[in-house]
Order: sequence, then structure tokens, then C-alpha cells
Amino acid sequence: MADDFRTTEVGERYAQALFDLALETKTLDAVRADLKSLKAAWIDSADLRRLATSPVISAEDQTKGLVAIATAAKYQSTSRNFLGLLAQNGRARDLTAVIAAFEALYAKHAGLVAAEVVTTALTQALGKNPEITTRIDPSILGGLKVKVGSRLFDASLKTKLDQMKFALRRA
Repeated sequence: MADDFRTTEVGERYAQALFDLALETKTLDAVRADLKSLKAAWIDSADLRRLATSPVISAEDQTKGLVAIATAAKYQSTSRNFLGLLAQNGRARDLTAVIAAFEALYAKHAGLVAAEVVTTALTQALGKNPEITTRIDPSILGGLKVKVGSRLFDASLKTKLDQMKFALRRA
């Protein structure tokens, strides 16, 4: 499902229009939050995916459905109106491309760099889903450290170099 979120030319055009409107109306962060919520819903809900992509559901019904979802989720009016317009124009199937393109526009505007943490092994090791927070620490030189409670998973370059230095001293 996460692989569904790739930009397209159509998605970029619609995302640019939404981004410009959100900037102009000073609702950029609210629209971004709405789209993040919609992305999560897309991943979790086969019904939402079917509503937006089914060729047998009319644009009118897609419009009603997406606006109802946005209203129920208390989306900002800019987001809600945009979803209605997207569906009215027969472009509901391009929703994932719009979200991906909007995320890219927002990241560029805010000076953000996208980073993804894949946690299957960590989830298995912990027996729980971790909530990830990040912190930059140049002193580790490279790699990463993951601290969960009192447990530390250390794959930093600094630690590896320290271990090699210690091993060389003992030899």
C-alpha cells in the first residue's frame, strides 16, 4: 500500500494547486495533517481504496464519499473542498499521487528531508510496535543507535571503531 504513493504528472499539478491554496489561506500545516490522516486511512481501508479507484463508482458518488469522509474526520475546509473537486473532475484515483506530490512540495518548502525507518526486526525483538523519535548526534560518526527502555542496540561507527581500538590494544 505504501508503494501506491508515487508522484505522477497529474498528481503534481493537483498537489501544486492545493499547496498554493493552502499557503495562500495559511492552512498549510492543517492540510498537511489532513493528507497524512488520509494516507493512513488509504493504507488501512480497502473500502476507501475501492471508492477512489473503482471504475463502476460514478464521480458524483466518489465526490459524496470523499467529502463525507473528510467531514467525518473533521478535515480543514480547504482539504475537504479539494477532495470534492478532485473526485468531481474524475481524478479520485490519483489521490495517492496527489498526496505524494504534496508531501514533496511541503518537504521542499520546509527544508525537510524524508527518512524512513523500517522496524520489522525491531518490532519482533521488542514484541511491540516502537514509537520512533529521532535525534541527530554527530559524535557517533555514522550508523545508528536505538535505545528502548534500558536496552541499547548500537550500530554506530564510533562504537565499532572503539571496539577495534580495544581489540588492537589487547593483541
